[in-house]
Amino acid sequence: MAEDLSGKKIAIIATEGVEEVELTKPRDAVTEAGAQTELLSIEDTEVQSLNHTDKSEVYTADKLVSDASADDYDGLILPGGVLNPDNLRQDDSVISFLQDYFKQGKPVGVICHGPWTLVEADLVRDRKITSWPSLQTDIRNAGGDWVDEEVVVDEGLVSSRNPDDLPAFCDKIVEEFAEGAHQVAEAGATAS
Repeated sequence: MAEDLSGKKIAIIATEGVEEVELTKPRDAVTEAGAQTELLSIEDTEVQSLNHTDKSEVYTADKLVSDASADDYDGLILPGGVLNPDNLRQDDSVISFLQDYFKQGKPVGVICHGPWTLVEADLVRDRKITSWPSLQTDIRNAGGDWVDEEVVVDEGLVSSRNPDDLPAFCDKIVEEFAEGAHQVAEAGATAS
């Protein structure tokens, strides 16, 4: 049975260096299920995506993260790419947005290198999560339980390792977003 996301608004946070397929496949999956998406970024410019290390398509952000409110979204997608999360985790508005969003207990999908941003926001503590293998030490050092599985769900936090996992990842985020709010409560975030 297909999940229905009609009336739901999904934020996608990305910037320069986002892995294109990790942006487009999840976006297309939630859009096909009826959701509206908004691309949030940290710069008021176009976002250059990559296909691994090669430049790919350019996307225009709908809004700056600093101008967005976590209250306005029913789901959140954090795609990977190496440069994308490394840039995002250095931006205070992204960290604040993520901490606020997690406090609200709404579902999140994160893939590949995307969890780097969650590590910086102190949101992996006491959570089971997967990612690109090179992040496992960062996740463990931040108090997370890193596992090597295709897709992992921990109280509405959906994670996957790489683009090969996208079919399972997309199915699971649509399912979690359809179910709505979970107890994706703040996991050790230090923001008040």
